[in-house]
Amino acid sequence: MRIKPVIFLLLAAVLVSCSEYNKILKSTDRDLKYTYAKKYFEEGKYNRSITLLEELVTFMKGTAQAEESLYLLAQSHYNSKDYYSATEVFTTYYNTYPKGVYAEPALFYSAYGLYLDSPDARLEQSKTYKAIAEFQKYIERYPQTERGEQAKNYMFELQEKLAHKELLSAQLYLNLGNYMGNNYESAVITAREAIKSYPYSKYLEDYQITILRARYEYAQRSTLLTQPERYRMVVDEYFNYTNSFPEGKYKAEANEYYKEAQKKIDVLPTT
Repeated sequence: MRIKPVIFLLLAAVLVSCSEYNKILKSTDRDLKYTYAKKYFEEGKYNRSITLLEELVTFMKGTAQAEESLYLLAQSHYNSKDYYSATEVFTTYYNTYPKGVYAEPALFYSAYGLYLDSPDARLEQSKTYKAIAEFQKYIERYPQTERGEQAKNYMFELQEKLAHKELLSAQLYLNLGNYMGNNYESAVITAREAIKSYPYSKYLEDYQITILRARYEYAQRSTLLTQPERYRMVVDEYFNYTNSFPEGKYKAEANEYYKEAQKKIDVLPTT
């Protein structure tokens, strides 16, 4: 089978490139390696630049290229989408050179890498908390930069993710019901704490309706002796909801809970 000329030229270029890279790897000339590390970075060959820079940064300490080499390594990890490694190196740079040439972007990207690596709201959120702390640090130290507004937006977005996680937890308790304990009360406590922690969240109405649902479900499953008091708690939560969200998206559902609770209160015996 004959190889087409274009394919042949591409294969030849790849072989030449690999041969060149292997020679650079074996070289003992650190200046040459650094020159090629920057060249590969500019060409978007980040894995190659990472390999060279990881070897060089230790030797660059105390030289004119020390700051640049460390920052370039962080950017190489970032551009290759290894955000965990990028954050570590950006943080190392910032801690080593807090007044360095790249200190401001290093602090921003250390936070942004954590932001990009932040998991789904259903998962453990230590990276999210750390990203918020890093963005807060950036805003405090560089309030007037172009990235300052971006940092605020990313921080608020991460806080909403945490708020969503609390909503999911409250809903889970609600769905568990009386399984192995009073999960309805846990749903109420979780939602109320979330309201305190995230008073400006877009999930405020969802928290409040979750509390109302939990109160209603618990009252329904209570003994006749305790139902009157618990249905009165449903009525209280109904007014909490309607006062906060008079035209809320769950208004019809809340009205049904209220009607049912009032019926029960009117017919059930009181102690």
